[in-house]
Amino acid sequence: MIYTEIIREKTMCFTGHRPEKLPADEESIRKIKKLLRREVILAADEGFDTFITGMQRGIDLWAGEAVLSLCVERYLRIVAVLPHKEMGKYYKGEDKWIFGRIMSSADMTVIMYEKYNNYCMMKRNEYMVNNSSRILGICAEIGSGTGKTLEYAKRKNLYIRSYDPFMLPDDL
Repeated sequence: MIYTEIIREKTMCFTGHRPEKLPADEESIRKIKKLLRREVILAADEGFDTFITGMQRGIDLWAGEAVLSLCVERYLRIVAVLPHKEMGKYYKGEDKWIFGRIMSSADMTVIMYEKYNNYCMMKRNEYMVNNSSRILGICAEIGSGTGKTLEYAKRKNLYIRSYDPFMLPDDL
């Protein structure tokens, strides 16, 4: 389905670190993915039907994958927001596969700029926040792009759910 309208009140976006800034062990990654899926289900149960991912390796792709895994049983829409047109071009292995799966399944794709520039990531993050009413952040470093996105979301009065990937809840 192709659509052009995002209903902010029913839309949630994701922000989080790349794999290099996350715990490296398989158990922690499994917990993060389980947390993402749980948060998507919670949001869907509360009436959210549109989910925006920034398509970066790590949390963005894993969140998109969580949404796609639930599309079979629920009517959920996914919006892929790319900071520049060549995003994903150099991804390899699982990242490349997940990126392609999300791109081919996305209900809407937004490309912020033709080519990479110094502010394309920030503008992508602002677009996601400006079109959402809830954000899920997986953040260990406040000074990072993820941390800045959460700060921007706070200024825009989004409902924020944030987790430190090194201190995940025990029930995952």
